[in-house]
Amino acid sequence: MADSQTYNPDSRSEEDITRYLLDRISGLESRNLELREEIRQVESEKRFIESQKIRYEREIRKLKTEVEKLRSPPLIIGTITDVSADNRVVVQSSAGPKFMVRASGFIETEDLKAGARCTLNQQSLTIVDILPQSFDSQIYGMEIDDAPNETYADVGGLEEQITEIREAVELPLTKPELFKKVGISPPRGVLLYGPPGTGKTLLARAVAHETNAKFLRVVGSELVQKYIGEGARLVRELFEHAKKDAPSIIFIDEIDAIGAHRSESITSGDREVQRTLMQLLADLDGFKDRGNVKIIGATNRIDILDPALLRPGRFDRIIEIPEPDIEGRLSIFKIHTKDMSVDDDIDLNEIAILTAGMKGSDIKAICTEAGMFAIRSEREKVSKNDFIKAIEKVGFDHRNGAGELIDGAMFA
Repeated sequence: MADSQTYNPDSRSEEDITRYLLDRISGLESRNLELREEIRQVESEKRFIESQKIRYEREIRKLKTEVEKLRSPPLIIGTITDVSADNRVVVQSSAGPKFMVRASGFIETEDLKAGARCTLNQQSLTIVDILPQSFDSQIYGMEIDDAPNETYADVGGLEEQITEIREAVELPLTKPELFKKVGISPPRGVLLYGPPGTGKTLLARAVAHETNAKFLRVVGSELVQKYIGEGARLVRELFEHAKKDAPSIIFIDEIDAIGAHRSESITSGDREVQRTLMQLLADLDGFKDRGNVKIIGATNRIDILDPALLRPGRFDRIIEIPEPDIEGRLSIFKIHTKDMSVDDDIDLNEIAILTAGMKGSDIKAICTEAGMFAIRSEREKVSKNDFIKAIEKVGFDHRNGAGELIDGAMFA
C-alpha cells in the first residue's frame, strides 16, 4: 500500500505541462480571433477610405473642369461656308462677317465641310471644335422609339397592297443587293390613298413593325407653321435627321394638308403652305442624294394633290387602298374575332355579307359593339344576334354621322 501511494513527480509535471499547453493554445486562438476581427475592421475602413478617395477625386476633377471653363475665353459661333486645299476654312460668324481661318490640329479633316457649325477662339479666330448638328425638338417628337405591335397579319383583305409596299419599302432596306444584281434603282416613295378607315395608317404601322429602320411619323398639318420659313425648315430638318439615322422611313399622314394644288393664293397662309410644299418637293427629289431614306405618304384626297408631288421619282408607287370586298371583310372579321369568345354557330361569312359597304374601321367597331352587347347581357360569349344589333348600330351611326347610306335590305 505504501508503494502505491508514493508521490510521482514526473506524472505531476506532465499534467501541468498539458494544462499549460491547452491554456496557451486557448489563449492563442482567442487572440487569433481578436486579430481577425481587427483585420476585418481595418479592411472595412480601408474600403470606406478608398470610396471616399474616389469621391474626392471626382469632386476634384469636376472642380478642375469648372475652373478651366471659367479660365477659358468665350467662343464665337460660326458656320463653315467653304474649305480650301491648304486646310484653311471660310467661316461666317454669328455676328455676320466672314473670316478665312485655320482649324485646330485636333479636328478631323473630314469634319470640316460646308454647312457645319463650329466654335472660334475669340482672339486667334482658330476653329476650336465642330458642334453637333441641331434639330428642332418637334423632329425628335416624330420618332417612334417603340415599334408598333401591328404586323402584316393584322391587315386583312390587302394582300396585293402588302406585297407592293414590301417591295417598295421593306425589300430595298433588307435586301439591296437584289436591285444591284438586276440593275435598277428601288422605288423611292410610296403613296397610299383611299377612303377613310380602309387601313392606310395600319399598313404603315405594320411596315414600322416589320423593319428595323428608324421610323418617323408626321401629320401633314404639323408642317404648317405660323411664321414664314418655319414649315420649310421643319421639312428640311426632318429629312436631314432621317438621313443621319439611315436606314429610315418617313411616314407623312394626311399629306394633302401641305400637298394640295398650287394656285395664285392671295393670303399669306396659303403662300406659306406652298413654300412648305416646295421644300418637300425639293427634298423628295432634289439635287442632294437622299440616301437610304424611304417615304410613305397617305391621303384620302388624292384628287387635290399637286401633280408635281405625284410624278415618278417622288412617289414611284401609288397604291390604292380600296374598300374591302366580301373576302376582305371576312378576313378582317377573322382578325378582330380571333381573341373573342363567340358562339360556335356563328357564320362569319354570313356576317361579312351583311356588312356590304363597310370598311375595316367599321368592322372593328362592329366587333367591339357586339362584345359590349354580350357584356350588357352578362354573357361570356358573343352571339349572332349581338353582331346583328352591332351592325344596325354602326350603320345607324353612318347614316346620321358620316352621311353614308347603308343598304336597308341587308338588315331584313
